[in-house]
Formats: sequence, C-alpha cells, structure tokens
Amino acid sequence: MDRLTPEQKLLLVLKRDLYAGDWSAMTQDLRNRLEGRPYVLRLAHRIEDDLARIEQMRRLEQHYEVDLAAFLEPIPDPDQDQERPT
Repeated sequence: MDRLTPEQKLLLVLKRDLYAGDWSAMTQDLRNRLEGRPYVLRLAHRIEDDLARIEQMRRLEQHYEVDLAAFLEPIPDPDQDQERPT
C-alpha cells in the first residue's frame, strides 16, 4: 500500500465507498461521464446518506465543542510529491 500514489488510494476509496467494491461499475461510470451519459443513478441516495452523516457530525461538534476534522490526518498533495524546478 505504501507504493500507491495518492491518486490510486483515492480511487480505491471511491471504489469501496461509491461503487460497492466493483471496478467495472466504476469504470463504466467514468466512461459514461466522459460521453455525457447518465451516471451513478444511486448517487441521489448517497447524497441523502451523506447529508444525514453531516448533520450527525455537526451535532457532535456542537455538543463537544470540537472540530472533528482536526483529528484527521492530512491528505497528501500529489503536486508536492513531484520535484519542482528551482
């Protein structure tokens, strides 16, 4: 896992979380996006679920007076991994 790029890790997370672990569904969805066709019909349900999760986290933050994001590890910036000319 250490050898995967941040972009690859993100794709793995998306495959797991949005496409139920199915690469075929993910690649078909990306192709549909490129061709301007409909994609991720279940996304509306995902958005509703995400809104519910956001509300739950918002209540926790207010109750405990914390920012939950402060407990996350920063996401690496892929541009910083590349050497830049000086």
